[in-house]
Amino acid sequence: MLGFYPNKAWLYEQAFTHRSSHNTPEGRSTGDNERLEFLGDAVLGIAVADILYKHFPNKNEGFLTSTRSKIVQRETLNRIAIEMGLDKMMVSTVRPQTHNSYILGNALEALIGAIYLDQGYRRCRQFVQERIIDCYTPLDKVAQKEVNFKSYLLEWGQKAKLHIAFVLIETSMDKDGNRMFQSTVNVEGVPFGSGTGYTKKESQQIAAKKAIKKIRYDREAQTLIADLRKRAFEAKEAANASTVAPVSPEAEAVVEEGVG
Repeated sequence: MLGFYPNKAWLYEQAFTHRSSHNTPEGRSTGDNERLEFLGDAVLGIAVADILYKHFPNKNEGFLTSTRSKIVQRETLNRIAIEMGLDKMMVSTVRPQTHNSYILGNALEALIGAIYLDQGYRRCRQFVQERIIDCYTPLDKVAQKEVNFKSYLLEWGQKAKLHIAFVLIETSMDKDGNRMFQSTVNVEGVPFGSGTGYTKKESQQIAAKKAIKKIRYDREAQTLIADLRKRAFEAKEAANASTVAPVSPEAEAVVEEGVG
């Protein structure tokens, strides 16, 4: 599967270890794959961008970004991981192929992170080219496929633990009397993109595409996202704290008596 002999086998074992495995009675001595997934996500993005840049020398930035999104999106990585047989290698107490589960796609990213640490970028890029793109995502075919920006944004929000909402702002008519829709997409209630189209779906896709571009390239937006994530985390912690049952006066009296 790898096309080479690994030097640090423990990295690959860790790449296939889901955090749920730590809850098993026998336990695990190695860490889970979340840090490797973080690294692999970044390396995969760079490797795919590198490959696309050289494969399509005359295409603009928008085309390259769109094509990369199609390759690195969760649905694609999950499918590739299944076809590669990574589900048979996972150490996990949850079913990796359950609905809306990206355990296998995450494991593929973790595997790429392991290859990068073990073999370096050149070998990692070769793996992405030969074992992923050439086998499962032919570039010319992928480039013709339409990107579902809405799904991509919702998936990002789920991973970032941020609430994404699409809101229909208004409907109107164009000069020929055709109905048009205007939608906006909010991240934790903050508008991040708007779009207008001849269907509600089209307007949402345009809004999502603008929001994704803003999140990726706008530094102010990235700072705002970090702040929103912090607020969302704090709100969740406060909500969890408020659900703790209050101690009754009788229980407090018993505790005080015991301490005394």
